[in-house]
Amino acid sequence: MDTLTDTAAEQLRSSFATLLEQHQGIALKVARSYCRDPEDRKDLLQEISIQAWQAFAGFDNARAQFSTWLYRIALNVAISRLRAVRVRQRHHAEGEDVDSLPGLADGAEQALQLSQLHTIIHALPPLDRALLLLYLDDCSHRQIGEVLGISASNAATRLHRIKLQLRQQFAAPTPPRG
Repeated sequence: MDTLTDTAAEQLRSSFATLLEQHQGIALKVARSYCRDPEDRKDLLQEISIQAWQAFAGFDNARAQFSTWLYRIALNVAISRLRAVRVRQRHHAEGEDVDSLPGLADGAEQALQLSQLHTIIHALPPLDRALLLLYLDDCSHRQIGEVLGISASNAATRLHRIKLQLRQQFAAPTPPRG
């Protein structure tokens, strides 16, 4: 009987490891969107993996795709962690420094635009950041709604508002650096 239990447990671990490896890009995208510091990203990735493993026994591929399920867990972990960090930092004012994005842009203008986009995305509320992340990953409004627990029409409406907000912020002239 123990051999059967050990075999089943090993199959569960193996199945989880395979699925997590196939969909690791989801966790990486979420971690990059919610953490600027590389060490914080590693911690978040580890926490996402732990939470996903703990919930894996309840995963039902008849109810949701693994990618949708993992997005939901990753975003919930990231948002919960962000809330905890904000509570701890409530009494500590820290300056926001803009990450440089080496190797991502060919020209200085493109690098500046990427930096501005990165800063704007990090300034969005957690749910809006999650919406934008899922949209940029080519998820449909229905998929976004499933992951975030909102209706597809709510996802579409919120996404439209975020796009308008981003257009307005990118249209605003940037002050000269000096």
